[in-house]
Amino acid sequence: MTVQASIGIGANLGDARGTVEQAIARLAALPASRLLAQSSLYLSAPIDSSGDDYINAVVQIGTGLSAHDLLAALQQIELAFGRERPYRNAPRTLDLDLLLYGSEQINRDGLIVPHPRMTERAFVLLPLLQANPLARIPGKGTVQDLVGLVKDQSIHVLK
Repeated sequence: MTVQASIGIGANLGDARGTVEQAIARLAALPASRLLAQSSLYLSAPIDSSGDDYINAVVQIGTGLSAHDLLAALQQIELAFGRERPYRNAPRTLDLDLLLYGSEQINRDGLIVPHPRMTERAFVLLPLLQANPLARIPGKGTVQDLVGLVKDQSIHVLK
């Protein structure tokens, strides 16, 4: 069975743009998965953090991986790009967030889906809306309806 999953991508250390583009290619090559859609790249200011602006994107994949197996695969990709977690919201070489996994609501074993802060982040909602205009966040509503909540955050399309 295939589930449609949404993955948020962000980076602000090193060649952030190149890293995000390479991460999209790695996500497209995940086992039992295929790339369905991807947003443009966006530039956004850090929120609750410091450092350079972030390059962000969202991809939609169809996957046969379980939510936990997908999370493990995302974490392996992060590690391959040198991801470190010295403190909460630290600048990063690559951040991959499992935003949505079908219409499931999950809160167990270190995995929370939908991502708990996604409705507060323009760098998630705008690329998600572009990649999937009909996206719904279980328990919250349509992304189209939620985008107005983040209209004051600085974000710009790169490509």
